[in-house]
Amino acid sequence: MEKKMAKLLIVYESRTGNTEVMAKAVYEGALSAGATVSLKKAADSTMDDLLDCDAVIFGSPTNFGYIAGTLKEFFDQVWLTQRKKEISKPYAVFGVGSMGGKPVLVSIDRICEAFSGRASFKFVKAHEGVETSREPSPDVLEQCKQLGKKMAQS
Repeated sequence: MEKKMAKLLIVYESRTGNTEVMAKAVYEGALSAGATVSLKKAADSTMDDLLDCDAVIFGSPTNFGYIAGTLKEFFDQVWLTQRKKEISKPYAVFGVGSMGGKPVLVSIDRICEAFSGRASFKFVKAHEGVETSREPSPDVLEQCKQLGKKMAQS
């Protein structure tokens, strides 16, 4: 039996370009593993994009110790429009910030845990995230590519 190619959605926000560089590395990694990948800024992502994918990867800069507002708005829209649907989506996260991207990983994990506790629509953590401070190094970009590959193969 032939395995179906994964269809991934990468939803991210980037103001300085650092998160976008990471998003493109995740995209490259997923493509190299044979996935169909949609790369979209949070403001341009729709609920149809989310419903149409097999898994989603979120990326954000750290803004005041939290995720970017446009990504928070995306989660708010999911909550308002999809929370009663019986759906489970694997997810992963990448983040960047001047003090590290850990607040992004923690914030998105908490949001996704809230879905699992209060909604039929569930986000299920598939892999550990990638985080960095400021401009991503070649090593961090390789980690992003590996994250894309892992998500494509999950």
